[in-house]
Amino acid sequence: MTRSLKKGPYIEERLLKKIEGKHPATAGLIKTWSRRSQISPEMVGFKFGVHNGREHIEVLVNEEMVGHRLGEFSPTRKFIRHGGKMQKELEQKKKDGEIAAAQAAKAATSTTAAKKTAK
Repeated sequence: MTRSLKKGPYIEERLLKKIEGKHPATAGLIKTWSRRSQISPEMVGFKFGVHNGREHIEVLVNEEMVGHRLGEFSPTRKFIRHGGKMQKELEQKKKDGEIAAAQAAKAATSTTAAKKTAK
């Protein structure tokens, strides 16, 4: 559920105090654990270090983010990949293609080096 319009947006008071009277270019990184705070227009241009449970993820606030929450821009889970037979085959083909390209580049450089020494 969304927050009541009568109550207004929730913004952590300590967060507002940290940005109060500062210029976005000189403020530096503002660390916060308040993922639930909404982004207000006063926050545009500031860099926030939003905690994701393990580390602070740097978030540069722009105008399109106003009204969203800080936590939306700091993912708490890291997607690795989906498993399965088809995925492994695709990765193997990609790896084989990269190896072949590297070998071709190495062969091309060795033949040009041999031509230079022959002159």
